[in-house]
Amino acid sequence: MGKIGLQLYSIKELTQEDFLGTLKDVKDAGYDGVEFAGFFDTPAKELKKTMDGLGLVACGSHTGIDLLLEDFDKTIDYNLEIGNPYIVCPGLPEHMRNSTEAYKKLSDLFNDLGQKCKDKGLQFGYHNHAVEFEKYDSKHGLDILLSNTDPDLVKMELDVYWVEYANVKALDFMKRFPKHCDTLIHIKDMKDTPERENTEIGKGIIDFVEIVEYGKKLGIGWYIVEQEAFDIPQLESIKESYEYLKSIL
Repeated sequence: MGKIGLQLYSIKELTQEDFLGTLKDVKDAGYDGVEFAGFFDTPAKELKKTMDGLGLVACGSHTGIDLLLEDFDKTIDYNLEIGNPYIVCPGLPEHMRNSTEAYKKLSDLFNDLGQKCKDKGLQFGYHNHAVEFEKYDSKHGLDILLSNTDPDLVKMELDVYWVEYANVKALDFMKRFPKHCDTLIHIKDMKDTPERENTEIGKGIIDFVEIVEYGKKLGIGWYIVEQEAFDIPQLESIKESYEYLKSIL
């Protein structure tokens, strides 16, 4: 059965104040793992010791493309030391995703980064927003990217909220690219309002039951909660989301 992680960007205000202390709050909420969005200059040994003491594991690290291109070895060494198996690029500058040719060139780059990560024993992946569903030559940018990447080298950390925000059904997308979508997935719900803001998992309009059921067929290992807007205290919110997700897993 898949495990449940939290993308720490969800509670960035808390991690900025007390990075290591907040990890305990995440564990207390029930989570199996954490996905990082920066390390706040924390030495790898100290972070690993804290996680081991709490019984938390790393389920990914959002790592900017600049770091991957300019400081790859140091970045990889840090992630290896904390036991993180997944290096996820969380987005890209516009010039890398503004045409069919840009996406094809990006595909080559991602295949290369994926091979370099694989050589180190890690898995490379990409996390989408809505902009990747702009069309070029009648195809979504993300479709162009995944059609030209090796799913063994490049996994898709599909953010289901942003897929649905772009008026694409997340389940349909997963079925088009099952080999890319079989490892990590971002679980984020959507309010039934004109603004379509985030809300706690299970409170919104996205059908996570069908997504999770298909995820089980794919063998997805990590269901990672992410939220960017809150109406209730953040720690209360992430616990609520965890409990709903746990109930359908």
